Amino acid sequence: MPNPVEVVKRAAVEAVEAGKPVNILFGTVLSASPLKIQVDQKSIYTSKMLILTRNVTDFEVDMTVNHSTEDKGGGSGAAAYEAHKHAYVGKKTFKVHNALKVGEKVLLIRVQQGKKFVVIDRVKGA
Repeated sequence: MPNPVEVVKRAAVEAVEAGKPVNILFGTVLSASPLKIQVDQKSIYTSKMLILTRNVTDFEVDMTVNHSTEDKGGGSGAAAYEAHKHAYVGKKTFKVHNALKVGEKVLLIRVQQGKKFVVIDRVKGA
């Protein structure tokens, strides 16, 4: 029969653990495609378990630009490559290449009582 004091201690620890809303973890990207992140020697999380924020994915952003191109020649010498200048104005869409790469260190948060992890951002020195 278990010791009553040990039973109470174990119940208290389980109650505290159950009340924690999040668990913060650090991991290392093992593979970019398919995405795999290792948190410790035994735990490797795959893309099915991961929720990615914009901080760790490629994404597009609309930007407003208002400048002129450089007045610089180059290329093969054809007329199309002669020095010229023209306006570059308006709303443009740019792709930000921000996807995770092998070896990067990341910060993850475990979804409460779940098997899903939100990859928040990259970290240095973790």
